[in-house]
Amino acid sequence: MAAAQPAALAPATSSGRIGPGMNSRGEVVDSSRVEAGYGQTVKGLRDWEGEITGRPAPGSKFTQLQIGMPMKQVTDLVGQPSDQGAYITGKAFIPFFFGSDTHRQELVYKNQGRLIFAGGSMGDFGSAHLVWIIHNASEPAYR
Repeated sequence: MAAAQPAALAPATSSGRIGPGMNSRGEVVDSSRVEAGYGQTVKGLRDWEGEITGRPAPGSKFTQLQIGMPMKQVTDLVGQPSDQGAYITGKAFIPFFFGSDTHRQELVYKNQGRLIFAGGSMGDFGSAHLVWIIHNASEPAYR
């Protein structure tokens, strides 16, 4: 079993391809356009699988994070976001799907990037866990 990998150690892309919202150096320039599959896939805490996209901003608090951390632990480490929102995923429409990825919570941190959480329930995100770190040194304060 691979050890959980801190966000700072992940390369910008694992595929060598430049994804939407990224530049040729593997940096995220538009977080709203980033798609899954262009970052580094990692196995994190408690066997949570996730992705890390982009390169951390100098002095980024995101380098303290690991995939699989609960939302409360993340906000205790990096503080409150400048904006946040929630959305449902396509899995919400699969009959008899009882997994934890039917909706996601997104936290935006100005000049840091975005953090995406899965799990929990709509309105109660206490049991949501970090599944995607999007580093973006030019992240605006709002979605």
